[in-house]
Amino acid sequence: MKKTIMIVEDYDDIRTMMKVMIELYGYDVVLARDGSEAVANAKQFHPDIILMDLSMPNMDGLTATKLIRETDELLAHVPIVAITGHGKSHAKQAYESGCDKVLEKPINFNVLKPMLQSFLK
Repeated sequence: MKKTIMIVEDYDDIRTMMKVMIELYGYDVVLARDGSEAVANAKQFHPDIILMDLSMPNMDGLTATKLIRETDELLAHVPIVAITGHGKSHAKQAYESGCDKVLEKPINFNVLKPMLQSFLK
């Protein structure tokens, strides 16, 4: 059975590029455009890992991560990787909200692929 990765990203072009690359790696993909959609989709689809943009409209990734961790026992231990364009300045907040790892934008797919493999083995 294929593993499912949820991509949470407000920019259409980045979301689409990440989706294409991750599908090429052989994973199923669920998409969300903001934190509210991320919380709803996480509950519905129970992904194996979540790639969470931190800066989004409606609900940011930090809030969404906290809600996912607090409101669903099945999702409490799903790896959540923060994706940020703000460099290391958001790393502490990301870890405090419940993220397991922080990756900086632009996404380096040579780093992303082995990281996904290590979380999903």
